[in-house]
Amino acid sequence: MTSKLRLLVVLLAIAIDPSSVNAQITSNELAGLVPRNIGPATMSGRVVDLAVVNMDPRVFYLASATGGVWKTTDNGVRFAPVFQNEATHSVGDVVVHQRDTSVVWVGTGERASRQSSSWGDGVYKSTDGGQTWRNMGLRDSRHIGRIILHPDDPNIVFVAAMGHLWGPNEERGLYKSTDGGENWDRVLWVDELTGAVDVALDPKAPGVMYAAMYQRQRRPWGFHGGGAGSGLYKSVDGGDTWAKLTNSGLDNGLPTGDIGRIGITVYDADPRILYVSVEQGERFNASTAYEQRLAGLYRSEDHGESWTFQSDWNPRPMYASQPLVDPNDDQRVYMLNAYSYSDDAGKTFTSPRAHRTHGDDRFVWVNPSNSNHVMKADDGGLGISYDRGDHFLYVTTLPLSQYYRVSVDTAHPYNVYGGLQDNGSWKGPSAVYRSEGILNEDWTKWGGGDGFLSLVDTTNNRILYAESQYLGLTRNDMVTGASRNIRPDQSQGFIGGRRNWTTWPDLEDPEQRLGNAMTPGNWEGPFIISPHDPNTLYAGLDQLFKSTDRGDKWQALGDLTTGTDRRTLEIMGQKPDSFVLSLDDGAPYWPTLTAIAESEFTPGVLYVGTDDGQVQVSTNDGHSWQNVTSSLPGAPDMMWVNHVFASKTVSGRVYVAANNYRNDDNANYLWRSEDDGITWSAITGDLPGERVLRTVREDPRNPDVLWLGAEFGVWWSWNGGENWVELVAGLPTLAVNDLVIHPRDNDLVLGTHGRGIWILDQVNALQEMTSAIAASASHLFSIEPAEQIRYRGDRGHTGNMIFEGENPPAGAIIDFWLGSAGEDVAITVHNASGEEVATVSAAGERGVNRAVWNLRHGSSGGGGGGRGGFGGGNIGPWVVPGLYTVRLSVGNDLHEQTVRVKEDPRIEVDPLVRRQWTEMLLELGEVVSAARALNREVGQAAESLDDDDQPLAAELRDLARETGELSGRLGRLRSSAQGWIGPLSADQASQRVFLTDMLETLRTEWDAVSGRLGR
Repeated sequence: MTSKLRLLVVLLAIAIDPSSVNAQITSNELAGLVPRNIGPATMSGRVVDLAVVNMDPRVFYLASATGGVWKTTDNGVRFAPVFQNEATHSVGDVVVHQRDTSVVWVGTGERASRQSSSWGDGVYKSTDGGQTWRNMGLRDSRHIGRIILHPDDPNIVFVAAMGHLWGPNEERGLYKSTDGGENWDRVLWVDELTGAVDVALDPKAPGVMYAAMYQRQRRPWGFHGGGAGSGLYKSVDGGDTWAKLTNSGLDNGLPTGDIGRIGITVYDADPRILYVSVEQGERFNASTAYEQRLAGLYRSEDHGESWTFQSDWNPRPMYASQPLVDPNDDQRVYMLNAYSYSDDAGKTFTSPRAHRTHGDDRFVWVNPSNSNHVMKADDGGLGISYDRGDHFLYVTTLPLSQYYRVSVDTAHPYNVYGGLQDNGSWKGPSAVYRSEGILNEDWTKWGGGDGFLSLVDTTNNRILYAESQYLGLTRNDMVTGASRNIRPDQSQGFIGGRRNWTTWPDLEDPEQRLGNAMTPGNWEGPFIISPHDPNTLYAGLDQLFKSTDRGDKWQALGDLTTGTDRRTLEIMGQKPDSFVLSLDDGAPYWPTLTAIAESEFTPGVLYVGTDDGQVQVSTNDGHSWQNVTSSLPGAPDMMWVNHVFASKTVSGRVYVAANNYRNDDNANYLWRSEDDGITWSAITGDLPGERVLRTVREDPRNPDVLWLGAEFGVWWSWNGGENWVELVAGLPTLAVNDLVIHPRDNDLVLGTHGRGIWILDQVNALQEMTSAIAASASHLFSIEPAEQIRYRGDRGHTGNMIFEGENPPAGAIIDFWLGSAGEDVAITVHNASGEEVATVSAAGERGVNRAVWNLRHGSSGGGGGGRGGFGGGNIGPWVVPGLYTVRLSVGNDLHEQTVRVKEDPRIEVDPLVRRQWTEMLLELGEVVSAARALNREVGQAAESLDDDDQPLAAELRDLARETGELSGRLGRLRSSAQGWIGPLSADQASQRVFLTDMLETLRTEWDAVSGRLGR
């Protein structure tokens, strides 16, 4: 074959098999990259429901708003996630059948209608106690209010499907199945804006049922929480037919007309008695007293035929309007949202605050066999009481924290900061020098309310800017605890006499005008520290503000929204007025700013996004603006601009991540500009639909690499957004609200809304991956410097009820690519002279594999989080700090990378002393190995000797015992020597001489004995 012909064949092969130069990468090929969870668990997240096995209340299921379902079999001492790898993370209800407790149902999509509520994909069923799950349909219902099971037949199931929160849809109402969920009949329906929020049955006559229908809709600019579609219904034939009880023609004591959310509870001991909470009356706002807000609580003693008004206590019904009656005492009624109870059938309520738990409750369970045993699920986790709720054991082992934003500092180890839904702002370490891992006590709270972004001053690690809702911005000294409120207000350069968004012309009482004293801001108001000047801050309310003195004074830079008056916009076909139920609960301000970025290259080049779909750019520090929204291809009206990110490596490059689910559109919206926002291109590539994007980051080392946080997962692109791969290894299904790459340690830090903080240590492989590497047989990625951390165990007997966050892998992380599984892989480590100092065991799966060298001489397996001190046992001594070469051998391929080994940063030692210490330990290790080899040899001889030669056998047994004792003493000496850097102490040195001499003596004795054995 001629050379030209060979070239033609090669070119044709490439054309036929483009994967050879443009290989694609899948999630499975990244399975070797497993993140670690660091918590926190000292504060958990919103827990919405409990399903307890009444006959054995040690066993129960816990449903998290955005963290799946967890199970305990020992009354909460230990929890394990049992619903975490399904298509959704959001849960509204969980129920277990009390006769066949292996049957468990989960309704996905939480029942609260708040602005941050996530959604699901129908109902799931398990028939093995939560080990496996099957989706049973109703996928477009989005939010499940309640599931109930027939007490005698687990195949009869009722599901209250609320339907879409942000728009109308068909699949909502009350559904019934008689075959365990294989088929469904809708047995109660009103319209496409009204769904079922609650359902209950008479436990003694299950054909008698009650259902609550709920008309509600949320839009970007507000919320309407009621209407003519809402109402309470009753069935006496197992749900086949229904009669509306909130009917003006009945005159039964219940309110009629426009109604909001309704909650139902039946008294099991006497089902003639039931309670309902009914929302009706004054709109919700923060300045309206509780007793003015809503209709309240009603009681019936005749199966719902007539009702008596008990009280007007029904706090914030949009969130959790729900009474719960003690199954043993019809006078004791618990009311959700604000932990409260009544002992006079709901006429008066007590709201105790001495229980030291979160005050916003989502569910209360009372033991049917013992009313003193109470559990409450709330926005901070789970409380367990044995004195009827007077005091609680609060569970602090559930890592369900709901982060909105996350950031890091440059401490060593670095700290992670972020704000949590209704649980303040927190600081915690990415690693600790403790073998038990990161504990609850390692976390520190630095802000209250609902926490959002926290940023450490870029030049002073003790100064922290922390934010609560509506840009409640503070500047904090983390050493003294001093704090100053630096939120911009109307007196600081306020432009244009902005209107008060929640003032209504028909409300003359200024106390009912929420927001008069505060400049309107978004729930998650944005702010940044200028990358060019740490004294300069930018903050977004309904306009952009700038401070040049760290927030003491502010200057307004203009209103960058559309300025639309939301009172002119309809929700459910109605413009808002003061009589709309739960009006704008959770959305008091709109339109506002939602995202800010400044060019990393040119001071004063600003990019801003808003919650009414605007993207604006200024090149002169806000003196003038260009609205570039129309340049974003495919951008929908009223989209929510969630994040704007300015490239750190390419001048003029900027990204916008937006979502439109608040307009009932779950499509992906992501753009990039190369010219400071003048023109844009979409970069969603092959990203699967309906991920709902939250944040985008360009990698600081490789601008072709992008990171994407979404309502469903974390995504990575190696080619600028053309292709996307979900990172799933070791991760549950989760919402990634924010992420950051640590600038020094090169870790990917994920802030999730429901499962806390996750860290993927050292993402070099993902930064360096190319299609060419993916098409290759093998590749070794670069290796970050590694430290010889000495971990200590400083906790005593903690018991099992403890949360331990994971430390980083202990050693140098070695990532490599294999084109096929089953290859013979060898990893060796060599010093500057080329001498082999260590071998590292490694997996051999197709894709990216991860191995960890423990920075010691000898063989290295493992690679888990730090769990060792100075060393001992059979492991080799630490290598001398310096530069080493890692060699990867795969078949005939050989790859090399260097790694710098550093001493523990807490240890100061002369390099010569450090080297001599290692050399001494190596020499001592050889003596230990020789002693152990001698002991094995003698022991084997003793075992093989015939019993006929009793004197020789006894001599061998004595020699085996002596060599064994010598091996142990030498091993202990080596372990002791490894515990302190430096020469041996005088006592240790004398022991070394004595034991080494003893080894030679025993070896001489063995030589003599082996000669008699004919060896």
